[in-house]
Formats: sequence, structure tokens, C-alpha cells
Amino acid sequence: MHEGCSGSFDNGRQMVDKVRMMGFSEGVLPIPHEIKCECGETFEMEFFESNCPNCNMVYGVTPCSAHDPSKVMPAGIDY
Repeated sequence: MHEGCSGSFDNGRQMVDKVRMMGFSEGVLPIPHEIKCECGETFEMEFFESNCPNCNMVYGVTPCSAHDPSKVMPAGIDY
């Protein structure tokens, strides 16, 4: 069920699952974010679900939080 912008997530997997369920995985972010991956690589996140090109860590952010890079969460490598 869609909770609008009131939903909260305990971890990145929950967030990425929600983004996938809503059909936004391949949606383009309104503003791309520079993400410092856990592996140390910095990359530009352009989609609601994006992967680090170095280690393939999956990151996600919901449309409601897309304006705030601090809301981007890692879900796991190859998740």
C-alpha cells in the first residue's frame, strides 16, 4: 500500500523494494546527486535506483525524498 510521503524505512533494502514496487526504479531524479559509496568511489546518482560503478552497491531514494541526498540509502551489493 502506498503511504505517500509519510513512509519510513529501517534500511536501504526496504527503500529499494518500495521504489521497485512503485515502478520508479528507472525514473530520473529531478536533481542528480553525488554519492560517496561505501567502497570509497564517488558517482553521480541519476535514477531513483542506481548502482556504484565500482562495486555495484545498489542505492535508492523515494520520489518524496529525491530532493535530499541524505535520504539516499544503500541496499547491498548486487541487490
